[in-house]
Amino acid sequence: MNDNQLLRYSRHILLPQIEYAGQAKLTQSHALIVGAGGLGSPAALYLAASGVGTLTICDFDVVDMTNLQRQVVHTTSAVGTNKAISAQHTLLSINPEIQINTVCEKSSEADFFRLISQADVVLDCSDNFATRYTLNRLCVQLKKPLVSGAALGFEGQITVYDMRSDNSPCYHCLFPDNGEDTELRCATNGVFSPLVGIIGTCQAAEALKLLMGIGESLQGRLLLLDALAMEWRTIKLGKDPACSVCNP
Repeated sequence: MNDNQLLRYSRHILLPQIEYAGQAKLTQSHALIVGAGGLGSPAALYLAASGVGTLTICDFDVVDMTNLQRQVVHTTSAVGTNKAISAQHTLLSINPEIQINTVCEKSSEADFFRLISQADVVLDCSDNFATRYTLNRLCVQLKKPLVSGAALGFEGQITVYDMRSDNSPCYHCLFPDNGEDTELRCATNGVFSPLVGIIGTCQAAEALKLLMGIGESLQGRLLLLDALAMEWRTIKLGKDPACSVCNP
């Protein structure tokens, strides 16, 4: 790290769990963020500020005025701009020391395979089940840790699926794909603005811990947040022996 980086990340380096070695790992790491909306915004902001060396941001949507209530990486002047490009502009203004790649087209499974194979951790900040199932299937295949978050209304959830561990369940274990279209999106349903900030920031925290190899991840635990009552619940998750994705 150069002198500017040592100064920028000094508050991380002062932490005995991180120190120079942990921060150096971050500067050499690559995180893939799928979705630059409500969850992807805070996740990307903290990963960029924390010094993750390379971020790849995927989003084919454009910034809309209705997004600005919760998608804090975007500004009013970015309305009409692709979300990945808008996020890149904001993030580089915060931390010009990092590299940010953008994917502005809708990604195929082959595209995601290539992107995931290049990343050290994947953050699922998408808003549809088709993408979630695809990311899960490929992360299982490539043995890449997947940080999964979701938020709608006043309720959010977050967990980690880390297929580097034989005991880790996958997304399909928890939410089997039965082929039904049960889509719920913020575009057609309400969402409490700070809720996505809380869940997205937790996703960033889990990703940073995974990249540095510190602490205990949420593998095997699903955190559920009721933001109206501000109550967290923890559900222990187990691998489904009949799962067709991670235990075929």
